Amino acid sequence: MTRRFSISCVALAVRTNNRVRLGLGVAAYNAPMISREPTLERLATAQSLLLAPFGLNESHLTRALAQITAHRVDDADLYFQYTRSEGWSLEEGIVKTGSFSIDQGVGVRAVAGEKTAFAYSDDISEASLMDAAQTVRSIAAAGQNRRVKTPARKVAGSHSLYGGLDPIATLDSTAKVDLLGRVEKLARAKDPRVVQVMAGLASEYDVVMVARADGTLAADVRPLVRLSVTVIAEHKGRREMGSGGGGGRFGLAYFTDDQIAEYVSDAVGAALTNLEARPAPAGEMTVVLGPGWPGVLLHEAVGHGLEGDFNRKGSSAFSGRIGQRVAAKGVTVLDDGTIADRRGSLNVDDEGHASQRNVLIEDGILKGYIQDAMNARLMGVKPTGNGRRESYAHVPMPRMTNTYMLGGDKDPKEIVASIKKGLYATNFGGGQVDITSGKFVFSASEAFWVENGRILYPVKGATIVGSGPESLKKVTMIGNDLRLDSGVGTCGKEGQSVPVGVGQPTLRIEGLTVGGTA
Repeated sequence: MTRRFSISCVALAVRTNNRVRLGLGVAAYNAPMISREPTLERLATAQSLLLAPFGLNESHLTRALAQITAHRVDDADLYFQYTRSEGWSLEEGIVKTGSFSIDQGVGVRAVAGEKTAFAYSDDISEASLMDAAQTVRSIAAAGQNRRVKTPARKVAGSHSLYGGLDPIATLDSTAKVDLLGRVEKLARAKDPRVVQVMAGLASEYDVVMVARADGTLAADVRPLVRLSVTVIAEHKGRREMGSGGGGGRFGLAYFTDDQIAEYVSDAVGAALTNLEARPAPAGEMTVVLGPGWPGVLLHEAVGHGLEGDFNRKGSSAFSGRIGQRVAAKGVTVLDDGTIADRRGSLNVDDEGHASQRNVLIEDGILKGYIQDAMNARLMGVKPTGNGRRESYAHVPMPRMTNTYMLGGDKDPKEIVASIKKGLYATNFGGGQVDITSGKFVFSASEAFWVENGRILYPVKGATIVGSGPESLKKVTMIGNDLRLDSGVGTCGKEGQSVPVGVGQPTLRIEGLTVGGTA
């Protein structure tokens, strides 16, 4: 089975906040407080959007869940969702498209052993809810009707990692168009070789509510914004592209002139660099990965292999290896859904569990996997706050949030200077990984050829081939410059896409295979 992750961006340093400091060797970390009070506020918002307009209340949810659990099941839940989204795009100096959509619905799930029954509807009503409950109940064996005591109402604890604002309303339409116009103007002013600019602005207001068979109620209000810029530069008949952008769980005021200028500089810089690029050499060599977005390789090559479903089924290269050395000393990998305002962060996951800071690999030793409720139950462990789904029309599964490697003690310049002959890759495009073998293929969108510690010239067409588990063992130098990506990552798995974050410090890895065109 193959997983793909195909969004490119430019890595930027994450601002230090009071929840996590990313730096040398270990993270100085103060866990965000888990409390029920914020959940109560979000429940009120969710009920006003998802229940009250349709004549529903909590008693209807209890009745639907009782319908399901009258047959013997291990778990059941209702997932309500309201999503309002807006997008603007600029090309050739004018805003060519604008979109606005509202989607809402409910997903009903029952789980018995390893079996899952699931039904969903975009019609939120008592009749639809009961019909879906009756449908999913069929997963249980006939003749097992039983009396079930209604569980007591329990409000799930959650974090307060981001505000519950509607980002679409944080700027009016005129200001949004003007923002995209500033992107265009700045990019063209950067260099006369810039011949085309494309920019996009996306905002989303997402409200979810979860009701579980054990009486748990949870809710979240999730803002999400993203600004992207792509430029095409031309010189002597050669055309090259560069991109930049970022976002997170906040309002559109985040995109100040300084922030826009940073994204534009990244995009134009990448395009101009690639105008000078030569064909990439091929062969087995030392590869140094830059900080930030190149952590997408870690996400794909290692992160997916640490998801609980693949390990329960024995289809991951990391299956059955907890407590074993799977990476070089100094390699510590985390999945952390609790970093404030980050694209991949969640107050609660899509099953009502508070997100966590999960240490997956510590100093090279495999410590655990990321879990949703079903896989955790079947593997005899606790959920890790990683049950995620694309929408009410999808079932949850173990998914990453913000996945990154902690920094080490080496100066990044020292790491690059240590290369006798090899590749320095600072940005990546698309790639894919085979979960079972751990083998990956990634294309470098920005890379440089290095000899005797000197960066000689940029290269184009480099692909990096290797094995996730084996590559981790070949890490020989870890930089002190840990960065997270700028906030544009989207991860695909089994047809579902969710927002995520990635990150890493500068890394030196021995013996990777580089496919080139030289």
